[in-house]
Amino acid sequence: MTQTILITGGTGLVGTQLSKMLIERGFRIIILTRNPQKYTNTPQIQYTAWDVANQTIDLEALSAADFIIHLAGAGVVDKKWNSKYKKEILDSRTQSSKLIIEHLKGINHKVKAIVSSSAIGWYGPDKEKNYRFKETDPSDNSFLGVTCKLWEESIKPASSLGIRVCILRTGIVLSTKGGALKEFLKPIQFGIASILGNGKQIISWIHIEDLCRMFIHAIENEKLSGSYNAVAPMPVTNKNFSITLARILKGNFFIPMYVPSFILKLMMGESSIEVLKSTDVSCDKIKETGFVFYYPTLEAALKNLLPKVKN
Repeated sequence: MTQTILITGGTGLVGTQLSKMLIERGFRIIILTRNPQKYTNTPQIQYTAWDVANQTIDLEALSAADFIIHLAGAGVVDKKWNSKYKKEILDSRTQSSKLIIEHLKGINHKVKAIVSSSAIGWYGPDKEKNYRFKETDPSDNSFLGVTCKLWEESIKPASSLGIRVCILRTGIVLSTKGGALKEFLKPIQFGIASILGNGKQIISWIHIEDLCRMFIHAIENEKLSGSYNAVAPMPVTNKNFSITLARILKGNFFIPMYVPSFILKLMMGESSIEVLKSTDVSCDKIKETGFVFYYPTLEAALKNLLPKVKN
């Protein structure tokens, strides 16, 4: 019998790719969106309405779900941080969790598991050289550390409803459809490998296909619960990332150029913290569950993705 997965944030970068991969595995998909009329339903995928601000949700969709994948949340570096946007970043995550849980309490549901997104912003900046953050490390007291803590806490009450809860703390997602990689690619068109700040900050990244496979792994493996770091095994420095990307695309025909921290702060405001921060994160826990990365190294990931840029 076909199983149904309800996805929040399903029209975003990760949700779009994940939906395709789930359909290929035989799942039926329902995507919650504020504007379902913008999308076309098919036999495999249906779009339906929810409204986090007004705490309304399609109860039929909720009743139909065997699993929920919770990806919803305002983009962290989409806008400059001010008090209003910080509230939006937090509320879009915690209030959406509240909406799901409160309505699950009032219906006869059949949800076996909720797999929720979180982020490695939980950890804050590196504190010791050569130390890799593990899932047992406490949350940082920065804005993003507190946001991730409240985000994860907001979905955990689902376990009291007999639902298995699994949380993936996602690193920098590499995709040609959006996110950080597209920003790195912009100056390379002009033969410039832009190195941010001093370039020594560690980037804990993951190929979008591996991330989507990890969500599927978490759905299909009943033993997975609690938090797992969704990052590739081999993080790199910002400088290494930019140079590797430039070499693959331009050979030796590029110029490394440092972008000083103060310029990034002027352009991005407080959110520049995220591109200047070094966060070295371990993926040992998810590997111990039997998950195998298709793209464990940056070079393998970029060589897979970059042909898609040239076409």
